[in-house]
Amino acid sequence: MEAIKADADRIANDISGMMGKPVAHARGEIGGMMERCEMMMALAPKALAPDVLPAKDNFVRTIEKDPVGVVLCIAPWNYPLLTTVNCVVPAVLAGNAVAIKHSPRTPLCADAFERAFLAAGAPEGLVTALHCGHGEVEDVIAREAVGFVSFTGSVRGGREVYGAVAKHRFIDATLELGGKDPAYVAEDADVAAAAAGLVDGAMWNAGQSCCGIERVYVHESNYDEFLAAAKAEVDAFVLGDPAAAATSMGPLALPGAPAFLQGQVDDAVAKGATLLAGGAAGPDASGKGRFFTPTLLGDCDHAMSLMVDESFGPVLGVAKVAGDDDAVELMNDSAYGLSACVFTKDHDRALALSKRVATGTFFQNRCDYLDPALPWTGVKNTGKGVSLSEHGFRGVTRLRNFHAKLDASA
Repeated sequence: MEAIKADADRIANDISGMMGKPVAHARGEIGGMMERCEMMMALAPKALAPDVLPAKDNFVRTIEKDPVGVVLCIAPWNYPLLTTVNCVVPAVLAGNAVAIKHSPRTPLCADAFERAFLAAGAPEGLVTALHCGHGEVEDVIAREAVGFVSFTGSVRGGREVYGAVAKHRFIDATLELGGKDPAYVAEDADVAAAAAGLVDGAMWNAGQSCCGIERVYVHESNYDEFLAAAKAEVDAFVLGDPAAAATSMGPLALPGAPAFLQGQVDDAVAKGATLLAGGAAGPDASGKGRFFTPTLLGDCDHAMSLMVDESFGPVLGVAKVAGDDDAVELMNDSAYGLSACVFTKDHDRALALSKRVATGTFFQNRCDYLDPALPWTGVKNTGKGVSLSEHGFRGVTRLRNFHAKLDASA
C-alpha cells in the first residue's frame, strides 16, 4: 500500500492519459483501492483460517484452505485499479502468485501492480504484468500452474474466457460482466437527493461503469420534479481536458462509443422519448477529444435500446411508473443483474423490494458503490462468482480436509 501511495502521481497521470479519466478522479480511484486493500487484509485471518469441526469421539476433523497456485487476473480499462485489486490482494494473501493481463487500453496499470509489490519487498514473480494479445490468453489459461481465472469485462469476453477454461482445465472462474442497473424513485422519496445521487451514479467516469445507473423509474407523483432536478445536475458537468482541475467528465475511452450512444439516443427520440439534455457526440469546447455530452431523456420505455441494452456512457433514460409493482416488473425486465436501488424513506419497503428484484446488490438511497465488506456478485448475464468480502477468498483457495483418528487401536 505504501508503495502505491508513493507512486500515486505517476499512476493517476498514467490512467488519465490511457483512458481519459480526469486526474482528480484517478486519484480517487487510488483511494478506493486503498480502502479495499485494508478491508481484505482485515478479513483475511478469519477467511483463511482452517475450519475446525467439533470433536467426534476419537476423530479430529479440519478443513484447510490452500492456495490454488497461479491466479490469472484479466482486468478492464474502466476502473483499472479497483477491478484488479479485487482479485490481486485476496489471491496474494491466500498464498498465490498472480499474473495480471490488463486491457490493452490500460497496460501500465498491470506494470504499476508489479512495480508496487517489488518495491514492497515481494519476491520477483509473485505479481507479474502479463502483456499479450487476446489470442494468447487461451494459451495462458491452458497452463497447468493456473488454478483460477478472474475476468471483468464484456459478456462476449466472459463467454470466451469461460469457454477457454472449460476447454482446457477443471478450474473455476469468476466473471463480472455487463450491467444495465435500474433505480426506482418512490412517491415518498427525497426527490432532490434522488436526482443528485442517480445522476452522479449515471455520469461518473463518463458513464463507463458496470454498476452505473442506466435507467430510472420514477413514481408519477414525482416525475416532473425529478426530471427538472436531474436536468440541473446533468447540465452542471464540465467536459474537457482530464488534467484540468475544473473538468468533471473526461472523454470516452472506446472509439466506437460516441456513435453507439448516438444511435441509442436517436432510436429513443424516434420512438417518443423527450430529449432534455445533451444527446450529441463531438469534441469539448476547445475542439478536442472524443466526448458525448451528458444526456437525459424522459418518456422512455422498453421498446427503446437505451432502456434494455447496456450503454456504458453518459446517457440516462427515465420512465414514469404507477407504483411498486410497475417498477419491479420493469427493473426485472433485463438480461443483467449487478445492482439496483430504490430511493424511499421507508426502510421496510426497501427491504421488501430488495427481495423482489433480481440483482446481486440492492441499495436504499444510494447507488454505484462497492462496500468491500460485502460480496460483489451478479445474476443473469452479469456473470458468476464473487469478489470482495470474506467470500472473495473462495475462488483463490482450494479446500483440503485433514481427518485424523487419534488412537488407531480404539
